[in-house]
Amino acid sequence: MKKMTLFFTLLLMTIIGFAQGIVKEKQVIKSQILNKDVHFSIYLPGDYTKSERAYPVTYLLHGYGDADDGWIQFGEINRLADEAIATGKIPPMIIVTPDGFQSFYINSGDGKTKYEDFFIKELIPHIEKNFKVKSEKRFRGIAGLSMGGFGSLILSLKHPDLFAAAAPLSAAVWSDNDIINLDKGMYNTLFAKSMGENLVGKDRLTETYLENSPFNYIQKKTKEELSKVRYWIDCGDDDFLTAGNALLHIELVKKNVPHEFRMRDGAHNWTYWRTGIIDALSFIGDSFHQK
Repeated sequence: MKKMTLFFTLLLMTIIGFAQGIVKEKQVIKSQILNKDVHFSIYLPGDYTKSERAYPVTYLLHGYGDADDGWIQFGEINRLADEAIATGKIPPMIIVTPDGFQSFYINSGDGKTKYEDFFIKELIPHIEKNFKVKSEKRFRGIAGLSMGGFGSLILSLKHPDLFAAAAPLSAAVWSDNDIINLDKGMYNTLFAKSMGENLVGKDRLTETYLENSPFNYIQKKTKEELSKVRYWIDCGDDDFLTAGNALLHIELVKKNVPHEFRMRDGAHNWTYWRTGIIDALSFIGDSFHQK
C-alpha cells in the first residue's frame, strides 16, 4: 500500500511539475483559396519556448457544428495532452485544430468551398512556416471526431504521402445504400453544401460523393497503397454511426490492411471522445518515435 501511495504521489508531482502547454486560440490564416480569413487554434508543448528543436504535429479536426476551439473548450485537449506528455503516454507534439466550418474538409461539389485545397496547399505550409514543426510525413498525423473523423479519413486516403497515421473517432461514414436511403431532411442538413441540394436516391451518388467516399477509395486501392498510412478507428457501440465504422473495419479486413479497430461503450458525445483521444494520439505518436 505504501509503495502504491508513493507511486501515485510521484506521478501527481510529475504531472503538476510539468510545464503546461501553450494554447493559442483563434489564430488567423488569410486564405487565398477560400477568399477569407480562417481561424485555427494550436496547442504547443510546455517546453516549446525553451527548446530549439522542431516538433511532430497532429491536425485534430472538429465535428459538424463546432469550430476551431471545440477540441479545447469541450474536448479539453490541452489538459489531456499535458498529462499524457508528462506521463510519457504521448510524445511532445504540436496539435492544430483548424476551423472546418461545415465543409466535411473536402472541396464542395459547386466549387465554392475548396477546403481540401486550402488544408493541403495553405494550412499545412502556414503551420510549418510559422511554428517549429517537423515537415516530414513520418512526423505528421491527423485525427478528428464525427465530421472531423470523416475528414481525417478521407484526407489521409487521398494524400497518403502526407500523413504517417490517422485516427478517425466516430467517423461520419455511411455506405452508398445508407446515403441513398437517408432521410431528405438529414441529407440536406449534412450534405447539401458539400454534395448538392435536394438530391434523392441514387442521384446523391454524384461525382463529388464518389471522389470523397472512403469506401470507394478502399475498394479501388491495393493493400500496399492503403498500408502507407497507419489507421486507428474508434466508435462507440451506442453511436448512430456504429454500422458505418464497423463496415469500414470489415472492408479493411477484406483487403488485409493492418489497422486498429475499437468499439468501446459509449455514444456520440464529448464524454466518449475525451476518453478516447489520448489513446488515439498515442497510436499516432508511435509513428513519431525513432525506430
